[in-house]
Amino acid sequence: MNPFRNLLRLSSKNTPIGTWLMSASPLVAEAVGHAGFDWGLVDMEHTPIDMMDVVHMLQAVGNTKMVPVVRVPWNDAVTVKRVLDAGATTLLFPFIQNANDAAQAVASTRYPPQGTRGLSTMSRASRFCTDCDYLTTADKGIAVIVQLESAQALEQAEAIAAVPGVDALFVGPNDLSASMGHLGQPMHPAVVDAMSQAVRRIHAAGKPVGSLGATPEAVATYRAAGFDFMAIMSDMGLLMRGANDAIRMLRTGPGQAQVHTLSDGTRTEATA
Repeated sequence: MNPFRNLLRLSSKNTPIGTWLMSASPLVAEAVGHAGFDWGLVDMEHTPIDMMDVVHMLQAVGNTKMVPVVRVPWNDAVTVKRVLDAGATTLLFPFIQNANDAAQAVASTRYPPQGTRGLSTMSRASRFCTDCDYLTTADKGIAVIVQLESAQALEQAEAIAAVPGVDALFVGPNDLSASMGHLGQPMHPAVVDAMSQAVRRIHAAGKPVGSLGATPEAVATYRAAGFDFMAIMSDMGLLMRGANDAIRMLRTGPGQAQVHTLSDGTRTEATA
């Protein structure tokens, strides 16, 4: 069974929690995997991660219990082919706008005649041709997550969810907020309401749905709305938050109030 599908199957009591892997560092990816996250997103869209980095990061995460998901930079069959050959088994496709986009994404992960994936027997995915059944079993082991990132995409949620081969949907709050006229405000009430309505509609269509929160508070809000799997921040975000907190602590002095402005605009106060 695909590891991510299995994670969702076992998630009835606890929402799987992941994070974005943006540092392009296999060592950081491995450390994050040991921290206890259920899944980690190797992000090729907004980072310098290239194909060899994907291989190295999959190797590193393979030493942990964290389930890797690879976000390809675009809905492009050539990139998908290479990522699958590198050994990825769960892919996240960005900016899926309609059912046709989703069908194209699924097709790029399947061998003919079901899809358009090119064949290579000598790959990391086939354990370098030592897995004799790979070509006949690979399709069943690939999971496809499609990302809805605009108000227009949310309008098409049911049609996208109905595409055969789509395992889960993912609502991107940052781009969604921009498309709704609330740039940089993913926790704007109108955005949260749109996401909550999308969850109900996607569930009615029979598919699980996930999202990303910048803070524990944001993740709690999304979980309360019914999201089935969540990610919080990123490896770089966690690093920068820890670094910023340490610097504030050292420069503010004990006993003085510190006001933190979080990435979603929330202001918190703590005493050193």
